[in-house]
Amino acid sequence: VQLVESGGGLVQTGGSLRLSCAVSGSIFSINDMAWYRQAPGKQRELVARIRSGGMTNYPDSVKGRFTISRDNAKNTVYLQMNMLKPEDTAVYYCTAVGMQTTFSAFNNWGQGTQVTVSS
Repeated sequence: VQLVESGGGLVQTGGSLRLSCAVSGSIFSINDMAWYRQAPGKQRELVARIRSGGMTNYPDSVKGRFTISRDNAKNTVYLQMNMLKPEDTAVYYCTAVGMQTTFSAFNNWGQGTQVTVSS
């Protein structure tokens, strides 16, 4: 199972970006999908999570600015980021937890995409 992120880049403060993460491979089902980020010198932190039923959760630092969504038909998760701040600068990673067609579980990460917000 592979996860490939796209959509990162350089944006000014107050701008928007939309990240995408496509999950491919021998997938039977995907349960949780999430976005994490890691800034230089900091620990990786959860940015947004979405359950298979659509329930979402966000930390206070991004609540009201970021929106996670998923397209189950495309095995893709999105992160819409609005009102970006310099402190949002980080490498963003997507994750997916689910079951393969072999009925073995997976919990995989993407390679990361850089988001840089200039002040």
